[in-house]
Amino acid sequence: MPSASTSRRKVIDTPEDIFRYLSVKAAMQGTNLKKYIEGLLAKDVEDMVAGMDNNEAYQWLSRNEPDGHVRAGEKEKRDFENWLGIERK
Repeated sequence: MPSASTSRRKVIDTPEDIFRYLSVKAAMQGTNLKKYIEGLLAKDVEDMVAGMDNNEAYQWLSRNEPDGHVRAGEKEKRDFENWLGIERK
């Protein structure tokens, strides 16, 4: 699932038997456990949003990931403009 967003690292705890089972499944598919789990998560999200139109997806994101609804402060705006090389008038 191509995405323009950055990735996030998370540490997860799994029971030993689940870890072993997932490791075997990953090996059967010729990949490592990390890539296998990432693929499972990506597929789950694809399945979740497959039936959504853009409005439904936006509503879901607004409720669950409201990061974009917080306005940037003056310092953050200034830092971003400096990073882009934009001069304020």
